[in-house]
Amino acid sequence: MVDLFFYGTLRFVPLLELVLGRGGDDLDVVQAGLPGHAVFAVKDQIFPMIATDPDHVAQGVLVRGLSQGDLAALNYYEGGFDYTLKPISVTLSSGELAQAEVYFPTEGLWQQDGFWDLDAWVADWGALTLRAAEEVMSYQDRVSAEAMTRCFPSVRRRADAWLTAQSRPEDPAHDLARDVVVHQHKRAFVNFFAMEEMDLQFRRYDGSLSPVVNRAAALVGRASVVLPYDPIRDQVLLVEQFRAATFIAGEKQPWMWEPVAGLIDPGETPEQAACREAMEEAGVAISRLEPVTHAYPSSGASGEFIHIFVGLTDLSDINGGGGVAGEHEDLRSEILGFEQLMQGIDDHSYQDMPLVTASLWLSRHRDRLRAEVA
Repeated sequence: MVDLFFYGTLRFVPLLELVLGRGGDDLDVVQAGLPGHAVFAVKDQIFPMIATDPDHVAQGVLVRGLSQGDLAALNYYEGGFDYTLKPISVTLSSGELAQAEVYFPTEGLWQQDGFWDLDAWVADWGALTLRAAEEVMSYQDRVSAEAMTRCFPSVRRRADAWLTAQSRPEDPAHDLARDVVVHQHKRAFVNFFAMEEMDLQFRRYDGSLSPVVNRAAALVGRASVVLPYDPIRDQVLLVEQFRAATFIAGEKQPWMWEPVAGLIDPGETPEQAACREAMEEAGVAISRLEPVTHAYPSSGASGEFIHIFVGLTDLSDINGGGGVAGEHEDLRSEILGFEQLMQGIDDHSYQDMPLVTASLWLSRHRDRLRAEVA
């Protein structure tokens, strides 16, 4: 049996219980502190780190009597963050000392960014972390902790997308608790994308339940799409890049002309993502976003949810672009007149549905946009 001291996100008991797969009276949890240490936020991350600090006591919880199975689950979850268990002495609320172990980050791995506050973290990131941890732990014994580390940004994006979908209004015509029956839910594959399967029944229009059917969905998260438009010059900017998905599907022209597009990071709004991607991919600064729509582009196969915008910009002032090299992006851009764009739509030259959608919206609102800058 092992006693562990938790100072960070695993002080959040619902998260600890999820990782361990058990909780309640089955866990021996007491408040404790680690003298000579403090808990800091990590720059550009949503989790904390512990570091030596002679003037502070790192507050946390001591969990006693953990099994080797518990330790394996914790090592899987924390191992992905490159943490190492080390023996320490903690002080209990009674003043007595207790021996335990604690996860310390690798020296120099993270950059401190002020003291960390558990309550503020729970309010901002607790729900997302629970959803992400649920996906992570479903792959224990199937995917290595190191591989899950590489997947973590994508896992968080999917968790953020799921929570956003859950926050949207319910369908007044259907009671999901009554009209959908899930018999089995399997997380079948994880990487940059994920594949999930369900055996389920759904309420048919005659009132009966369907037979049990197996259905799967490719999950990636939420994305923003923006078609840069210069209303003064009456021009748009398109980007072209290789799309592996279309190549895998058998497409002989897998280099696709598209609007600017990219995934929305947790804590980022669709509008912020659209402007960020416009600068990264095309080197253009968006002065104003016009919302086109938000929808599932392929609801029969994918859970991706996209926000489409037309972004007003000055296409005479392009600075950079081409994508992010660290994300293996390689893009080129082209500026087209509006009539040339619409001729391409009429000729069925484009195979990217968000481009077609944004272009048709622009055709309806172009006169208004041009009049506003005249």
